[in-house]
Amino acid sequence: MEVLTAIVVAIHIISAAAIVGGWLAHFKNPTVTVSQWYGTWGILATGLLLAGLAEMGDGPVNHAKIGVKLVIGLSVFVTALLGRRKENKGEPVSTGLAHATGGMALINILVAVLWQDFS
Repeated sequence: MEVLTAIVVAIHIISAAAIVGGWLAHFKNPTVTVSQWYGTWGILATGLLLAGLAEMGDGPVNHAKIGVKLVIGLSVFVTALLGRRKENKGEPVSTGLAHATGGMALINILVAVLWQDFS
């Protein structure tokens, strides 16, 4: 079970890197890239899987943290979806939409790292 969790965590981190990395790479000319779009799918799927694996474990689970991260993750997904739809139609992606995708992913990473349970 530990190997599965480690693999899922690795995919989760790579997905987050795809979102934030794509955002930083196109910071001057903001858009929502394909790698960001796939990263949002990866981060949502692995995040839900990690929450399920945590629930199956023996230790306590911080449901508030999981809920906050899920809401932020869904907002990243929605902004990436809207950005990719505009990009596929040939329309320009607004600066706010592109920066919301990367910025909210960065906030989600910060929540994961900084919200620690010191029981």
